[in-house]
Amino acid sequence: MTDEKIARINELYKKSKSEGLSEEEKKEQTLLRQEFVASVKSNLRSQLNNIDMVNEDGSVENLGKKYGNKTRTS
Repeated sequence: MTDEKIARINELYKKSKSEGLSEEEKKEQTLLRQEFVASVKSNLRSQLNNIDMVNEDGSVENLGKKYGNKTRTS
């Protein structure tokens, strides 16, 4: 997600509050928001998959390798 796209999301939001959006702008806003949410989810998943945990016995376990590759059921 680029800074230009985030700026466009904010611009469309402000316009929707002040004067309303055309149907084309509403569609663009929806697509940009979906892309933004997907980007946030992807970044969070990547961060979570890179967490290492030190067990009581001193061994290090990567939680991404243990839990990260499971398929989602929801």
